[in-house]
Amino acid sequence: MVAHRRCVILSLLLVPLALVAACDKVPLLAPTGSVITLIPEANSAPLNGQIPIVATVIENGVASAGSGAGSGVTSTTGAGTPVQNGTLITFTTTIGRIEPSEARTNNGQVTVQLITGGASGTAVITAYSGGASSTAQIKVGAASVASVNVTTTPQSLGSSGGSVQVQATVADTGGSAVSGVAVTFSTDKGSVSPSTATTDSNGVANATLTTTATAKVTATVNGAGTGSAPVTATATITVSAFGLSGFTATPNATTAGTPVAFSVTPNTNANLLNVRVNFGDGSSTDLGAISGATAVQTSHAYCSPGTYTATATATDLAGGSGSLSTTVIIGALPITLSSSNGTPTVASPVTFTAGGVTGAQVSRYVWTFDDGTGTQTTSAPQLSHTFTSRGVKNVRVDVFGVSGCEIGTAALQLDVQ
Repeated sequence: MVAHRRCVILSLLLVPLALVAACDKVPLLAPTGSVITLIPEANSAPLNGQIPIVATVIENGVASAGSGAGSGVTSTTGAGTPVQNGTLITFTTTIGRIEPSEARTNNGQVTVQLITGGASGTAVITAYSGGASSTAQIKVGAASVASVNVTTTPQSLGSSGGSVQVQATVADTGGSAVSGVAVTFSTDKGSVSPSTATTDSNGVANATLTTTATAKVTATVNGAGTGSAPVTATATITVSAFGLSGFTATPNATTAGTPVAFSVTPNTNANLLNVRVNFGDGSSTDLGAISGATAVQTSHAYCSPGTYTATATATDLAGGSGSLSTTVIIGALPITLSSSNGTPTVASPVTFTAGGVTGAQVSRYVWTFDDGTGTQTTSAPQLSHTFTSRGVKNVRVDVFGVSGCEIGTAALQLDVQ
């Protein structure tokens, strides 16, 4: 009888402990009214690669669409507060896997990784906790391909033909290289080997074209683009070409406003009526008649960042024509604006200096002050200015190239005492 009563007492004592243990196993989830925001580091991912994804969870937030790096990302607005530390967020994906698939928040935020495999497509990532959820889309592998650029070295062959190296560069919508995707090569003349190559870490796939006649080589990425449509690009290799043996740009990567030297080389016995160079930005120039194998040069400064395809089109005395192309990559001019005094005083001159223009062809600098003095124009990258009132002042300099276009801008803010 005593032993039976002792068992009852022990059982009653163990019940609260079991309840506590059970409570400890219940995960902390986002409360009603919370909003989850997914922010992928990029909107595309390579095959067998990974992309970090940040998830933020806000209580009493308001969701708004169309923001973030990935398609379909939502963001939050309003005066919400981060959820309690340790709130459990669960992740799923339609392609690859998420590591970790569950994570607990710190200051309302967690970071996970989308780990891709060998399958291309659009990965739909979902994050959820409690009644809150959010999705983001990341294009994986071939699905992220937006463009293919094909170049050959050399761009033309002699009358007996030969072999050229073919290079296909694959990029996504942001211009970043897409690695690990298959590029299929084909040609209307001769042969190309290998017929399929995989892009390397720089998004480049290589092949060799052998031909005895003018040939067009095509590079294709299947399963890419909208509706899995293929993305293609072509290049033409001429045999006994219209007279041009080369067309190059030096440098082929520079900044806006910096001149690029283009060199056109005719064949040894060429007798060309004219060579027109189209710089790919809407401007062009005629070089006139060219003969012999001496290279002829011209230069051009681009106004805006971007990737441009310049083309040299030759016309011979018989009326025949043909062209060679080259690619130029233009980055933003790294304009900076500094002042001789970070905390100037009223009636004390301050010298402003525009930097980052080395190598660029600059025609003028336009300075703008928001203190009522309007704008001033100089040919030098410096200007002295005196403020007549206290307070925060905004200063901007716009830099214009020799062609008249704006090639860069910079701004700073000063607190005038």
